[in-house]
Amino acid sequence: MAILNIIHYPDERLHTVATPVVDVNEEIRCLAADMAETMYAAPGIGLAATQVNVHKQVVVMDISEERNRLQVFINPEIIASEGKTEHEEGCLSVPGIYENVTRAERVTVKALDVEGNPVTLKADGLLAICIQHEVDHLKGKVFVEYLSRLKLNRIRLKMKKLMRETL
Repeated sequence: MAILNIIHYPDERLHTVATPVVDVNEEIRCLAADMAETMYAAPGIGLAATQVNVHKQVVVMDISEERNRLQVFINPEIIASEGKTEHEEGCLSVPGIYENVTRAERVTVKALDVEGNPVTLKADGLLAICIQHEVDHLKGKVFVEYLSRLKLNRIRLKMKKLMRETL
C-alpha cells in the first residue's frame, strides 16, 4: 500500500468527471487500499479517487471513531434522497476550510463493493453527508462550490496563496 498525493482546490483536475469502473479487479482493489491508507493518514473520513488524480468512480470512507469500519463504494449512485439538513463540512482537497452545506438528510446509494458485489445502503446523518460529498467529487464538484460567490472567491484566493507558500 502507498500514500497517494491529494490534489488541492482550485486544481482543475478536481473538476474531471470520473468514469465508471468496468471490472472490479486487483488494480481497483489496490487503488481502494491505497486510498484508504491515504485517507487515514491525512486524516479524513472520506476520499474519492478524483482527489488523488485517478478519474475512476471509487470512494472510500470511514466515519467510525475507532477508524475500523472502512467502506468502499465503486460506481456509487444515489438512487433516492429525502429531507434537508445543514452540516459543517471540510475536505482533504480544501485543507483548513470548514463551511455549512445543505444536503439531503437521508440517501440510498447503490454501488459495488471491493469484490464487485452489488450493494444498496440506506444512510442518514454523517454517513449520508459523506456519501453525497464524495459522489460530488466523482461528478467533478467540490463542496465549496455550494457556497456564495463571495465565499468561494475568498477560499480560492486563500488556497492559491497556500499553494504558493508551500512551493
